[in-house]
Amino acid sequence: MHPLLLAGVIHYSRANALQVTPTCSRKDFPCFNTDMKLAVIFPLILLACSSLLAAQSPAQGSTAADASENYSGMYSFLQDGEFVQITVEDEGHVTGFVSRYGDSESDRGAFLDQFFKQGKLDGNKLSFTTETVHGIWYDFKGTIERGDGKTLEDQSYYVLKGTLIEYRTDANKKVTSKSQQVILKSFPREA
Repeated sequence: MHPLLLAGVIHYSRANALQVTPTCSRKDFPCFNTDMKLAVIFPLILLACSSLLAAQSPAQGSTAADASENYSGMYSFLQDGEFVQITVEDEGHVTGFVSRYGDSESDRGAFLDQFFKQGKLDGNKLSFTTETVHGIWYDFKGTIERGDGKTLEDQSYYVLKGTLIEYRTDANKKVTSKSQQVILKSFPREA
């Protein structure tokens, strides 16, 4: 006799053998009634559908800024060893800094940090302007896009693509600018 019956009485005999004695037939058991089947199956179907819909819709209160938090991190800059640190905060406010090698007579080879004077992220559009250090400041306008990296632990998972303008003030207070198209690659993140 099959040990998994829907209805029956289970008891042990003196020989410690499991015995099942059916107490009703299939046609007498109320769960075999078609109306009862629907009463059990219909709520289960509703529960399954509602959980699928809940999994597809975004959480209440989530914004584009929530997704952009992954953009925070370090990105390459113009030369090996130089980088940009970006931190995306609430409502698209961006803080960070550029760490670069000095290239003037007084600071050649020294590592200089230029903090953001202002920074903004609107969707995937990024802009920032650095403070002036030794007569030089930077202005970036572009986008944050997916790069070639397969995971966040890979280099270039995100890239900053856009226009970087370097401004220089000389001894006579004359400002010159140099504009270039750049692709700044994200550094690998630790898991």
